Amino acid sequence: MIAQGRDLPRALDSFVGRQQELSSLRTLPRTSRLVTLTGVGGVGKTRLALEFAKGLPGRDGQVDLVELDSLQDGALLAQSVAAALAVGEGAGQSGLDVLVRAIGDASRLLILDNCEHLAEPCARLTAALLGRCPRLRILATSREALRVPGEIVFRVGELSLPPADAGEDPIALLRSDAVRLFVERATSCAPGFTLRRGNGRAVAEICRRLDGLTLAIELAARRVGTLPLNDILAGLDDQLSLLTDGSRIGPPRHRGLAAAIDWSHRLLDPAEQAVFRRLAVLVGGFDTAAAQAVCAADGIAPRQILRVLCALEAKSLIARVPGDAQPARFRQLGAIRVYAMERLHASGELHTTRERAIEWLIGLADGVGDEVFADQAGGPLTVERDNLAVALACTTGRDGSSHLRLTLELARVHFQQEQPSAARSLLSGLLREADGRALGGAVPALAARVACQQADLAQALRLGEQAVDMERTRNHPAGLANALDARAAARLCRGEFAAAVADLRECLDIVAALGNPHDTAWCTHHLAWALLQAGHELEADALMSRCLPVLRQHAPWSRVAAALHTAGAVRLALGRLESAEALFTEVLRIVPEASFHALYPIEGLALVAAESGDLQRALRLYEAAVQARRRLDTEPEAPWRRQVEQTATRARKRLSPAAREAAVSGGHRLLGDRLVAYALRNGRGDHRTATDAVQLVDDRSTLTAREFMVAELVADGLTNRQIADRLGLSIRTVATHLDKVRDKLGVRSRTQIALWVAARPRTGASRCDEFRDGPR
Repeated sequence: MIAQGRDLPRALDSFVGRQQELSSLRTLPRTSRLVTLTGVGGVGKTRLALEFAKGLPGRDGQVDLVELDSLQDGALLAQSVAAALAVGEGAGQSGLDVLVRAIGDASRLLILDNCEHLAEPCARLTAALLGRCPRLRILATSREALRVPGEIVFRVGELSLPPADAGEDPIALLRSDAVRLFVERATSCAPGFTLRRGNGRAVAEICRRLDGLTLAIELAARRVGTLPLNDILAGLDDQLSLLTDGSRIGPPRHRGLAAAIDWSHRLLDPAEQAVFRRLAVLVGGFDTAAAQAVCAADGIAPRQILRVLCALEAKSLIARVPGDAQPARFRQLGAIRVYAMERLHASGELHTTRERAIEWLIGLADGVGDEVFADQAGGPLTVERDNLAVALACTTGRDGSSHLRLTLELARVHFQQEQPSAARSLLSGLLREADGRALGGAVPALAARVACQQADLAQALRLGEQAVDMERTRNHPAGLANALDARAAARLCRGEFAAAVADLRECLDIVAALGNPHDTAWCTHHLAWALLQAGHELEADALMSRCLPVLRQHAPWSRVAAALHTAGAVRLALGRLESAEALFTEVLRIVPEASFHALYPIEGLALVAAESGDLQRALRLYEAAVQARRRLDTEPEAPWRRQVEQTATRARKRLSPAAREAAVSGGHRLLGDRLVAYALRNGRGDHRTATDAVQLVDDRSTLTAREFMVAELVADGLTNRQIADRLGLSIRTVATHLDKVRDKLGVRSRTQIALWVAARPRTGASRCDEFRDGPR
């Protein structure tokens, strides 16, 4: 199929979101004449390419769209493209020669849509055309790159998802492109549908379960006219059957989600198909080592796995997990994993593949089995929570030792991620089972730590005593050290500081004899914290001076952050305020902003401010930390909490009513990076800014999805006519929407609307960032 000139297919529905991608995409043809949009089937590559082409100025020449999905024979590619461009063949001329003659040196954009099944022929054709037609540019869409020299690969990621703390707030939810698309498509099927506080949570969860995949969201939204939202959400457990009945005029591969995925699956070679289906058991994601352990079998060697993973990622059937994790992790999107699991079941390999996954997880657990402080280690199993949960379910009623070990490891992960209820449920079962004693004091020791998290201090001490008693009957020094550390934690929470110090001195003697400098430093840090609570600040300071350099050099950031916090608290107690502030600031610079670890240095800086006489700053930081802890549902340890709360109480009493109110309200407005900036004194966030005003407007504004889209297009600099063309509306309707936007936001000019949009916080998005591959 061909659309020539500027007569590109006109969409019958609106284009939602993707403004950042469009802006980025418009810059790429200036640096490369070949850009390939890649991404999983149904993510929206074709629609993005068409929107890009429609926005090109007329001086950029002719635009031709060639849809290749129905062409199966790559040998006929050049002739088919020539026929689509209505170019006839001359005697003795090849299809390539005909195309070169027709294009010549004219300025022209050729869109080759759906190249994945003809990737090699398309690569040869594009290389030849670009070499002989100097002003030709090619925009290709494909589920994998063409791998042509000079090609820029632009990955089209999933739509942005709403943040976890958005709740039912329509304004917060509509910042997500996925939610806006769902609302837009649902409204077209059920005109009375609106996003409101009563249904926002369900809509957000549907979008999250569908991983922000455009086609899946559109298919789910089409069910709104016939099914309640909660029924749609429940039906996503069987995504491939629910998400059918796509557009009758769209490509057959897009009429249902299974068809879209099956199209990609058929293009895989046998080894790629085998690895693809076996990866379905790794629901929590995987790195190369995990894929090798689980997928290498029946003729597929471990050394082949990396090549296959690269091929699956190139074909958009697995996605790299965003972040800086090393080694890199991948995952299958939910709908793709459902399809892969069906294939795995049909192949008869499900049982053996699950067994390999269980063996791999047990191997990881054995690898950290000699850790003295395994509960706090944050080892390789920390990122395997979901894989552990699935493996645990598969071992129920089977091999007792595997089930016990996986239960303990999953409980550890829940504890490390501050999910004490889930951890306690698992550990209660182990404590009741006679076989649980085979794990020694590890189970009651971890249970004691969990009880401390839940402030069940009597139970924490009982479990700590049980752990120590069990380990004293075994010849296992590391286990006894861990049990003593757990009992000391319970005693610290109970305010029994002298007893905690005694436990930790014995613990340190045992650990030092084991000869691991890192474990010795970690235990020394614990003893220093207990000594601080017991009033022995000078000895605590000496111990921190000894252990902190070791931890800084060798420990993961979470342990370094904890040790720096302890060192800061010690210096604070000694009245060395500048040193304490420097240490708390160092913590804040190394911890992730969204982590509960960031709240301890903020509270520490509040204490420093109070001791320095800046009571308003102290109270402002305290109130901001309280709000953040409520959002994260986390509490600090009891001694630290008491110290911080007592300081805040003193600040409230000493401040005037006006100063107190200003500090409290100011703290409530410090969110995210503004809070960090204020705490670090870097010049941002110290005073009320335009962003504060925007936040207050957000709280009372109720823009509809359409009004929000109009506001964003105004911010992009579009005129009313351009907005009308983009959204398929009349100019009068656009003007009406703008009047409502102005009234709701309390602004009058387009510039003020643009500033309002620009100041709004954007979601972090699970959508992968675009990436560019340079010349190959």
